[in-house]
Amino acid sequence: MSEISENELELEEDTQKGKFLTFTLGAEAYGIEIKYVTEIIGMQPVTQVPDLPEYVKGIINLRGKIIPVIDMRLRFKKSSIDYNDRTCIVVVDIHEIAVGLIVDTVAEVLTIAENDIVPPPQLQNGSYHQRFTKAIGKVGDDVKLILDSERVLSNDEVNFLEKIN
Repeated sequence: MSEISENELELEEDTQKGKFLTFTLGAEAYGIEIKYVTEIIGMQPVTQVPDLPEYVKGIINLRGKIIPVIDMRLRFKKSSIDYNDRTCIVVVDIHEIAVGLIVDTVAEVLTIAENDIVPPPQLQNGSYHQRFTKAIGKVGDDVKLILDSERVLSNDEVNFLEKIN
């Protein structure tokens, strides 16, 4: 395998700049930078692991690799729903750890212009949900809450999941 030059890496980053995989959780639409997404798979049987937070549903075996799976509804303190044929697992690479994010539906890959991305409104109470929101993308009359991928997992969770991974 040949080494990738810095120019090739910069070119790859440029082609991914402004691209977001969008998905829904209930009525809200979210986006995650495409550079974090490795693949999208349908729901699979999840093996439960004792003593995990409620939102960590367990682990899956994806082609021989063990991947922890997080239900994003529960992560954002939303009510749980039964999974259906539209429920997907978005496999992302966060802090060099592969993690599956269970979402209601995957919508599309969108390019959002830099001038259509604004910081989230500042709430005085520093709401829990805002911790995960990096920006808001304006797409026509819609808005997409753009996740801060680096903050979806806390440092303690990263350390724990490294052991599973």
